[in-house]
Amino acid sequence: MQPLGVDEPTVVGPYRLLGRLGSGGMGRVYLGRSAGGRTVAVKIVHPHFALDEEFRARFRREVDAARRVGGAWTAPVLDADPQAAVPWVATGYAAGPSLSAAVTDSGALPAHSVRALGAGLAEALAAVHELGLVHRDVKPSNVLLTLDGPLLIDFGIARAMDGTASLTSTGVSIGSPGYMSPEQIVGKGATGAADVFSLGAVLAYAATGEPPFSGDSSAALLYKVVHEEPELGPLDGEVRELVEACLAKEPGARPTPGEVARRLAPDGAARLVTGGWLPGGLVEQVSRSAVRLLNLEAGEPGETGRPGGDVPSGPVGFSRQATVGEFGPPPVMPVVGGAGASMPSAALPEPRDAPPQDATPASASDSRPGKLSLSVAAASAPGEGGRGRRLSCTVALAVAGALAAVTVGSVVVFDLLPGGDQDHNAGSDAASSASPGKSTPTRVEGSVPARYIGTWEGQATALDGALPSGTYRLSVHKADVGEELGTLRQTDVLGLVCNDVLTLKKVTAKELVVTSVGRKTNHGGCNPAPHTVRISPAGDDLVFRSESDAEGKPEARLSKVEQG
Repeated sequence: MQPLGVDEPTVVGPYRLLGRLGSGGMGRVYLGRSAGGRTVAVKIVHPHFALDEEFRARFRREVDAARRVGGAWTAPVLDADPQAAVPWVATGYAAGPSLSAAVTDSGALPAHSVRALGAGLAEALAAVHELGLVHRDVKPSNVLLTLDGPLLIDFGIARAMDGTASLTSTGVSIGSPGYMSPEQIVGKGATGAADVFSLGAVLAYAATGEPPFSGDSSAALLYKVVHEEPELGPLDGEVRELVEACLAKEPGARPTPGEVARRLAPDGAARLVTGGWLPGGLVEQVSRSAVRLLNLEAGEPGETGRPGGDVPSGPVGFSRQATVGEFGPPPVMPVVGGAGASMPSAALPEPRDAPPQDATPASASDSRPGKLSLSVAAASAPGEGGRGRRLSCTVALAVAGALAAVTVGSVVVFDLLPGGDQDHNAGSDAASSASPGKSTPTRVEGSVPARYIGTWEGQATALDGALPSGTYRLSVHKADVGEELGTLRQTDVLGLVCNDVLTLKKVTAKELVVTSVGRKTNHGGCNPAPHTVRISPAGDDLVFRSESDAEGKPEARLSKVEQG
């Protein structure tokens, strides 16, 4: 969990935010706590999505569908406000690692744990399918391991089969390579049988420590899912037979979730979980997480969260650790009647870099224009000393600094839209000479502008957004043309990691042009060939575009997670 930045909200609806859990293509996920002490995961969408009525319609439908999902093995939707200026949703939060993290750290699960895992997930899917819903993205990172049993999370891309699917973005494949069913890959649509295929792949991964389909590229991986038999390694006995049945190429040949549950746990999953279902090492890890969560306390409203890292085991002291340069000033979510509601200009917070009313810049060198994050019919004027701009909006998103950008490993991550639209209102760090109301970046020759320096993270997609490519973590430091610029760490949806070294080729007013080369220590599935990457500002984020055909020309919108 990351600490709250000075430009992030501290309150959303009735929930006080304690820290940032992660980010995704649709929004950011926060750890929150209600007045009664309940811990929740709160997701706030990208502000620019809030202006899209089609998105709002889909968000309302997704929340309504997710509210219907309930049971012992799913994380419940507790609260939501689709009509807020910036929509949000809150779900129950449980302490425990994802299945992908647990297997990566500790290896395959023992046979008893695999049976309990499969039975719980199958019972969850049976309940979901009875409601006419399909999850569509059952994978190891969407399964949490808690002391009370497994939890299936992330119903944000579940679509009601009565027509909600028509709201899905055109041309976007819902699912994750290696865990998608063949019919999803070839575009035939997904029924409940697609979830069963994904469940079989998840069980194979849990039991062997390896995914049932592997490939050196996304195209090879998808081909194997459609045309080749799974690789199940040492898996044997009844569990192997069941996994093979789940992974049948034809949807009609697969068992139903209820059949899977009965074969794994004739007396029900709860019976297998009772008395302990996780190995000792995981029990200890989950227990520590639960204790730390109980000890986590937030500061007074307006203060940021704890200063990064894992939650310490003792009571947490909070101090303000600024992570400026992300999304504007620290807002408190307003109470409004709905999207597009007229609001007085006072409801819009001032830009984060504007000085207080009674403050003046320490020197002329401190003076620089502010940044407009998101507004409608906005007019700007230079602030005191030319440093800040004041906004006047008749129709605006009241929280221009509300948040966005994946997520991985939170209890609810509603990946409704891939990637996110690019915001070409780039920051004005390099535009100190620009006239009011207009941002004209100054060309920087030879060296990296301060705008780019730091560590950035976000979700990537390839093949024009059709294929999820995992998490990209970009580190940029000072460099001149011809020097090493930084590194890129790519963690794909299977949990495999590729590390690239970046060398600066060219600096323009709009972008950095970089050569990316894989490290020699990378595994065989990484791309070793040098290729060109373009990095450009988009609002307070960076957009990363690779020109590697071998990787499907992946793109990612990255948010700053650490200062340089």
